[in-house]
Amino acid sequence: MIKLIFQKLLNRAGKNYKIDPNIPSSLFISSMFSRFIMVCRGYFWLYKKIFLGKNCKISNKRNIIFGSNITIENNVSIDGYSKNKLSFGNNVKIGAYSWISCTSHFSKYGEGITIGNNSAFGKFTEFGAAGGIQIGSDVIAGSYISFHSENHVFQDPSRLIREQGVTSKGILIGNNVWIGAKVTFLDGSKIGNNCVIAAGAVVNGEFPDNTVIGGVPAKILKTITQ
Repeated sequence: MIKLIFQKLLNRAGKNYKIDPNIPSSLFISSMFSRFIMVCRGYFWLYKKIFLGKNCKISNKRNIIFGSNITIENNVSIDGYSKNKLSFGNNVKIGAYSWISCTSHFSKYGEGITIGNNSAFGKFTEFGAAGGIQIGSDVIAGSYISFHSENHVFQDPSRLIREQGVTSKGILIGNNVWIGAKVTFLDGSKIGNNCVIAAGAVVNGEFPDNTVIGGVPAKILKTITQ
């Protein structure tokens, strides 16, 4: 009975996978209780049906658009100070200990971030969104991923690098992308739809649809064909 209830809840949330029959009912009971506590916390702090973990810090909430069934796990920090509204689609998950930073320095007001529907990120993900980050729908990502949407200027050797300012091209991730653990995205990175990025890759530049990307620096390893 517990598994049947849990399966129906998953289907209502837009999740179409089938529960493994080997999973014991006690795990479902524990998960449902934890989710109940999280949604109560979300209603209390954000006035919306959001599954909010412990010790989260969310600033400038009025500049953030939340979809439905969003999960923000424990110890997540979201900086809502940016030129554009932060937007999180339906069924988005931000893993524990992750950090979304939009304005990291008073010399420049940040651009912000948008994440499409059904996209999920693992623990310890860093979203440096000062230069702007756009992430599509159905993006699945591992842990320890970082986005750096700014780049320091260093052409003048007579001046300190920290005093030469930054450039911002922004980062764009398409739809239906699988990002492996510990991938680093540098400013100006653009990933097409239906791509796979191998764990540990350092991505800089533009990559087309239907490609497997990996390496340091990242390059196309193969094309995904039907």
